[in-house]
Amino acid sequence: MFILKNSSNISQVAQLRSPKFSQTGPDCTMSFWYYNYGLSVGAAKMQLFVDGLEEPTVLWRIYYNQGNQWLKAFIQLGRLPHPFQLSLDKISLGFYDGVSAIDDITFENCALPTPAISCEGPDRFWCSVTKACIDSLLVCDLVDDCGDGSDEDNCNPDLQCNFENGLCNWEQDMDDDFDWIRKQGPTPTLNTGPFKDHTLGTVRGHYLYMESSGPYVFQNKAVLVSPVFSPYANETCIFRFHYHMFGKQVYKLSVLQRTVSNTKGQLLWYQFGNQGNRWMRQTLHINSSKPFQILVEGTVGDGFTGDIGIDDLSFLSCTLYRNLPAISTTPAGTSVPVTLPMNNCTEEEFVCRASGTCIQMTKKCDFRPDCSDKSDEASCAMEMCNFEDKSLCGWYQAALEETSETDSIHSTNIFKWGLGRGANLFPGQEKHSPSVDHTTFTEEGWYLFADSSAGKFGQTADITTPVISLTGPKCKMVFWNYMSGATVGSLQVLSKSGNITSKLWAQSDSQGAQWNRAEVFLGVRSSFQVVLRAVRGVSYMGDVAVDDITFEDCSPLLIPDRPCTVKEFTCANKYCIPKDNLCDFVNDCADNSDENPNI
Repeated sequence: MFILKNSSNISQVAQLRSPKFSQTGPDCTMSFWYYNYGLSVGAAKMQLFVDGLEEPTVLWRIYYNQGNQWLKAFIQLGRLPHPFQLSLDKISLGFYDGVSAIDDITFENCALPTPAISCEGPDRFWCSVTKACIDSLLVCDLVDDCGDGSDEDNCNPDLQCNFENGLCNWEQDMDDDFDWIRKQGPTPTLNTGPFKDHTLGTVRGHYLYMESSGPYVFQNKAVLVSPVFSPYANETCIFRFHYHMFGKQVYKLSVLQRTVSNTKGQLLWYQFGNQGNRWMRQTLHINSSKPFQILVEGTVGDGFTGDIGIDDLSFLSCTLYRNLPAISTTPAGTSVPVTLPMNNCTEEEFVCRASGTCIQMTKKCDFRPDCSDKSDEASCAMEMCNFEDKSLCGWYQAALEETSETDSIHSTNIFKWGLGRGANLFPGQEKHSPSVDHTTFTEEGWYLFADSSAGKFGQTADITTPVISLTGPKCKMVFWNYMSGATVGSLQVLSKSGNITSKLWAQSDSQGAQWNRAEVFLGVRSSFQVVLRAVRGVSYMGDVAVDDITFEDCSPLLIPDRPCTVKEFTCANKYCIPKDNLCDFVNDCADNSDENPNI
């Protein structure tokens, strides 16, 4: 069947109607091949007309020229219990020729389930009228799988939600970035989101969707929280739901389980990326020795064609419970006061925690333990850090409240440093993030990385050591860095002393999918901090990671308890250094006396 448009009339409309169908089964689909070619060939759409429903439901649509080729269309009809017709409408605009055609229309899996002579077994259900034998997992899932509705009789409404009358006993999370939206018909953005719900399959039905357009940005999250369910030590609670992930920039849908109310929970399942313009079913078997909740979390992708829909959420063999316990939290920045031993130290001296011995404050955080319990080097920059104990080794970031008001609305939107590992990467993320660490070269090993999935182009993320009181003349920082991806920004090493910051090392752009060694000379410095600064690239495809940070030969020189030998030079400050180090452009004495031109 084809339409040839060669007249100059504006807004010509051609309509092709199907025969009337009585009903369809729950897995019914339709496919066809179409051709839509020409400079003003116009748009086309397939609509569903159901008896008793005035407004048609859009099932499929295209806009304008699709090129000189045949393309295949797929339409999910699902269970339609009432008589209906399909209508293919073609609209042409302008004054140029165009050809539209349709061919090979196919309906699949549209019949109701066939009757069975017997239906035995605990995992089977025998439909009362149609006598079909279906899987027991299809019972009370808000879908008429029997064709007579008997599989949806006598179901507990507290364990089901099709969003036709609101959110049921589900709730919007208070700690996410935005809310799921209850919707009928298509979402506002073209080429993403559902055309219709899953329950009724028409424009009259409701579903929830996550809007991916502005003001929401990449990795913003919308979370829907279930009621609380009783623990199941020896049995299984079954969660069924349908989801729709259509659009070039669809990112992620996750399901989590939590046993404490103010936590994110444990990941049970996730789906990533565009799954096509159709509703998909997912079944999860949940075991828990504690009361639990289910969280359905949608995450925004890197653009506006990333809407995600959910519908027909149901539980089987589950029992509602009361409330979950909560974890008591200590406000950020709160610390427990340290009880010092008896001492006679001044304000300019440090008190050793075990003995009460007094040492000069300049000996605190200088990479040399002067206290017997090494307390003068606690809470300082560590000489070696591989992040395998999941700590930052004394490195810290400015508090979120110190960032700009715009960026501090949600901490998830801020470009910042954090711990990561290959085992936690999502599909596709390994293209711009390390899949293994440098310490263990496994996906279970940890590293430090600046997550470019948050923030904007040119934003910086700083992570800083505590103040280092003094270093020796050979002090250097060695670390391994990973900079791979299409839009990697840059990594810098800075020295900060008071309000003065100086750049010591910098590297930009992709350096390949590998760990690379870097060495930064520090030399003699006092009362300073080392800063790692990541600068975000133009998109999320370019994380910056570091691992195995070491400070080598950084302890200050010691004044010996002996005179300098004939092979040593006596510095003005009484230090002894090898004479081979004289006049080598390095401040080996820490007072530059070895570089004095009058030696």
